[in-house]
Amino acid sequence: MQLTPADALVHVMVITAVSDKDVNDHELDRFAALIGRWPVFETFDLARLPEVATSCVDTVNKAGLDALLGQIAETLEPRLQETAYALAVEIATVDLTLNQEELRMLEMIRDAFAIDRLTTAAIEASARIRHRKL
Repeated sequence: MQLTPADALVHVMVITAVSDKDVNDHELDRFAALIGRWPVFETFDLARLPEVATSCVDTVNKAGLDALLGQIAETLEPRLQETAYALAVEIATVDLTLNQEELRMLEMIRDAFAIDRLTTAAIEASARIRHRKL
């Protein structure tokens, strides 16, 4: 199945959320907030989220994570690959901790996309700053 760019971005959020095997309420709330606020999702119907998430998990189960990342990379132009990485970081950092599985997933996403290291470092620093508490 050919992914739309919006579906590919949702797939990135899903694989990041499930990377630690524990999708929590904070991550689910962040999904809805990101889809509702980021302009890149203005044509995405939030009601499709369960269908797209299921499609993502099915693809990983059938073809594997590397195949899905390759499909996402082919679907997204480079500027949207940066957006996808920013979304992954948002989902991974929502609970203010990064475990080994989440760090590994971010590394795999970085490797699959055409994003330079300076850009990924800026995205990561920006997320840390946004999620900081007093």
